Amino acid sequence: MEALLPLIIQLVSGAVGGNVVGKIFSGLNLGTLVNSVAGIVGGGLGGTLLGLIGIAAAPSGALDLASIAGSIGSGAVGGGVLLAVVGFVKKLLR
Repeated sequence: MEALLPLIIQLVSGAVGGNVVGKIFSGLNLGTLVNSVAGIVGGGLGGTLLGLIGIAAAPSGALDLASIAGSIGSGAVGGGVLLAVVGFVKKLLR
């Protein structure tokens, strides 16, 4: 369970990040459900990718404060970025 906790934190914070970006940038808002799904995917991918290149805490299973904060930050950023990309592409296709 300890190994999954950083990933779960990244997914949840990704969903929050996706919804926050959707609310701030109303032109990119795709609705709560799609914002959440894009945020979850972006949170998982973004958190993992940032962890691999050493910018944020990788899901190593450590339960210290720095690891948890890194998981929250990288998940929220990844979720927000992916939602922005998806929203921008959808806007271009209209």
